Amino acid sequence: MEDSVSSGSENVVSSECRPPNPLDETIRQCFAGINIGSTPIMGTIVRHPSLNKSLGFSVEPELSGKNGKPEYIPVVRSGAWTDIGNRKNMEDTFFCCDDFADEYDFKNTGNGPSAFYGVFDGHGGKHAADFVCSNLPRLIMEDDDFPKHIDKVIASAFLQADTAFAEICTTDSDLASGTTALAVLVVGRSLIVANVGDCRAVLSRRGKAIEMSHDHKPSFIREKMRIEATGGYVDDGYLNGQLNVARALGDWHMEGMKDSDGVGPLSAEPEVMKMKLTEEDEFLIIGCDGIWDVFRSQNAVDFARRKLQEHNDPASCSRDLVDEALKRQSDDNLVVVVVCFNSKPPPALAIPRARVHRSISAEGLRELQGFLDSLAAESAVPPML
Repeated sequence: MEDSVSSGSENVVSSECRPPNPLDETIRQCFAGINIGSTPIMGTIVRHPSLNKSLGFSVEPELSGKNGKPEYIPVVRSGAWTDIGNRKNMEDTFFCCDDFADEYDFKNTGNGPSAFYGVFDGHGGKHAADFVCSNLPRLIMEDDDFPKHIDKVIASAFLQADTAFAEICTTDSDLASGTTALAVLVVGRSLIVANVGDCRAVLSRRGKAIEMSHDHKPSFIREKMRIEATGGYVDDGYLNGQLNVARALGDWHMEGMKDSDGVGPLSAEPEVMKMKLTEEDEFLIIGCDGIWDVFRSQNAVDFARRKLQEHNDPASCSRDLVDEALKRQSDDNLVVVVVCFNSKPPPALAIPRARVHRSISAEGLRELQGFLDSLAAESAVPPML
């Protein structure tokens, strides 16, 4: 068990500035130039061999809506906050980029935003989280099929990052660690969420919480069936008695989790969900499991909505969520990213008055009339002396 320490928050990060690269200079030098076989990690993107399957959804430019009217275009603003919480080391990190077309010199041919956000919850050290955070966006953006075949590109990028980190760990065993990963892209009106592990993304649609990811816990039926089908087992909620997540990147040093091809009970393949944003979509909360240990999804949306109505600042809202999680005694590292889809704060919701429709049958009317007549008759009888 780790020794607990006093809490300490990182500086707030907002849309006005992109957060710095989470890797320090020593680790950057260690990660630079690593090859996967004949494929350099910092060079040309090669499709992961496990993804030779049919294409899924794509993102196409949207120029006009129904009746020739302009489509709704979201306006993205973001902010983030982190806190070490009641832990000895900070192993979580995040990524915020409100305009990857500018940051990555990407030619965005459609209207609307081109944004990328991510939360990475490390375990057994921070190296895997740092590596994936620094390389996953590039692996996605530099793929020739992005953004047209976005689900296939994202899945490939996750697996490429996992394989690349395995190669790094063979050269330096001190880097051995693992991480969950949740990546969010906003391309025009399309919201795409890819998740490996138990971080969570929750959308507020006019105050209603919509979960855009599934927690990958070993005890969940679907994950348990997949684990057992690949030779693993679940013991007291832990994968092979060791991990409390069913999917993660890294962890190559743990026996029985993955073979040399990355196949095994511990999967690095993300679940990808897509939604078309509308005028009713207000903001998205992306958080590590330390947040969701003490917040239900709807509770987090209600709390964040009130705060955004007060100050309309996604960075301050992220800090509010972290501070509240600490008050609720979350004992994990904490990372939150809040992404707003409108320049205005969420509107106040009018609660409609309930309209009660009353009806009574003819038989009921007759019974009621008989009861009233009997009361009238009794009142007409003179009192007995």
